[in-house]
Amino acid sequence: MTFTLAPTRRRAAAAALTAALLVPLAACGNHDDTKKDTAGSTPSGSTSAAPQVNLTVLAAASLTNVFKTAGAAYERANPGTKITFSFAGSQELVAQVSQGSPADVLVTADTKSMDKVEADTGTPAIIAKNRLVIATGEGNPFKVDELTDLGDTKLKVVLAAPEVPAGKYSKQVLDAQKIAVKPVSQEPNVRAVLSKVELGEADAGLVYKTDAASAADKVDAVEIPDAQNAIAKYPAATLKDSENPEAAAAFVAWLSSPEGQKILQDAGFQKP
Repeated sequence: MTFTLAPTRRRAAAAALTAALLVPLAACGNHDDTKKDTAGSTPSGSTSAAPQVNLTVLAAASLTNVFKTAGAAYERANPGTKITFSFAGSQELVAQVSQGSPADVLVTADTKSMDKVEADTGTPAIIAKNRLVIATGEGNPFKVDELTDLGDTKLKVVLAAPEVPAGKYSKQVLDAQKIAVKPVSQEPNVRAVLSKVELGEADAGLVYKTDAASAADKVDAVEIPDAQNAIAKYPAATLKDSENPEAAAAFVAWLSSPEGQKILQDAGFQKP
């Protein structure tokens, strides 16, 4: 007697046979893939690129040169991180934070500016200190030797504006010595003061020691005795609205690390 498989049973039998034949083929395919992966090829669907973190750092203008160096060093040590700096007078940076500008870290040139946005930041850490010097044209053509010389009405003196940290420090030291100065201009940040002296638009100006050092081929720096000087403190803090809070905290901590401190001090900044 001859039996004929029903269509459904025939299809089931064929499927079972096909599956049995494919098992060894699949095993061979897996073996080949394993060898390829072992050899160093990237498996399908994976990526070798490191996750990218973009940090925006608002920093005082006097940190322009050193932070560019520090940022490059940090990116080399942390390949997945990209840092974008925005430099301005501390008062401008504080205004940006108050207005909700997106950023991750704030570094100012004085503690009072940082205090104004206390509700928007984490706990600040002092990362460096600085001091004032008198910047003059190269060769000091007007023979400026001390603070009292800035009171000479024939001298074109430029200062940072009173609301700028460098301007506050300048007023502090001049008032303490009872020196009356009528500046030809008051600039929005200390780098603008330096630029005026560099370009010969001013005969002298009060800037940070590190600013004068960054333009040593264009200006001379006249030291101010410690007893007559003011010490600038630079606090750094994360911003509470940061989209990258862990990365922001890591960068702030790095600024106080031996590597970060070496870069700052090599640029002329003092220890915190």
